[in-house]
Formats: sequence, structure tokens, C-alpha cells
Amino acid sequence: MTQLNEQTATLHAYFGYRDAPAALRWLEKAFGFVTTLEFPDDNGGVMHAELRRGDAAIMVFSDDEGYERAPRKGPTCGQGTYLVLASPAEADEVFAAAVAAGAEVIWEPTDTEWGNYRCRVADIEGYEWTFGVHRPGEPVSGEWDQD
Repeated sequence: MTQLNEQTATLHAYFGYRDAPAALRWLEKAFGFVTTLEFPDDNGGVMHAELRRGDAAIMVFSDDEGYERAPRKGPTCGQGTYLVLASPAEADEVFAAAVAAGAEVIWEPTDTEWGNYRCRVADIEGYEWTFGVHRPGEPVSGEWDQD
């Protein structure tokens, strides 16, 4: 008999920053991440780092190759990382801390038609981060007028 693992799947984003050491400190200050692992490279950068915020984790490395970022079409590039927060108040707190740390505002905190409360900012190297209270994959409560 085969035993199935009931553990939910995990997904971790991996970001290349041109100045990864500065990005680590900025992500801690702006978004409340905690660096749990940091391996330096021989050039004063970061070979590999891991950060956590609650049960979310990301990985960071020094982008020595100069990888291209997704271009914006209007106010957003249409892709980024979404982090689930516990409440609208927490989303407001993260938004305020990010803006105070120099994040670029893409979306002010607001309610959506599908019951989310979210905001979006771009970090110091242009990556887009959305913070909201909706947990993707869970049923949506309330009515959604799709007209």
C-alpha cells in the first residue's frame, strides 16, 4: 500500500538582486522578513540567502549577470509575489513600512470585488510585491457582481 503525504505543497520565490546585501536589509526593514540563512560570495555579494515572514519564505542571490526585469505596461508589470497577511490592519502596517523605506506605490491599500484587501509596491530594485488578506485557493465569501 502506498502512503500519500498529506502535507500541502510549498512554493518559494527566488530573487536575484544587483545589490543583494542591501536588498536583504531592505526586505527586513520594509516587509518584516527575517534573514535565516546568508552565504556570502567571493565578491562581497550573496551566493544564497533565505528569508522568512511567518510561514512564507523567499530566497535571494546576487544578480551578477544583470538579468532583465519584467517591463511595466502602465502602472504594473503584471507579475510579482503575493504574500497573505492576517488582517487589513497588517496590510496597512506593511504598506506604511514599505513606503517609509522607499518602496514605490503601485496600488494603495483597497478592497477588491472578490473580498480581498490588498496593496502593491515595487521594492528598491523594481520587483513587485502584493500584500493582501485573501488566501488563493480558498472559497470567496460574499457576493461578486461580475457585470
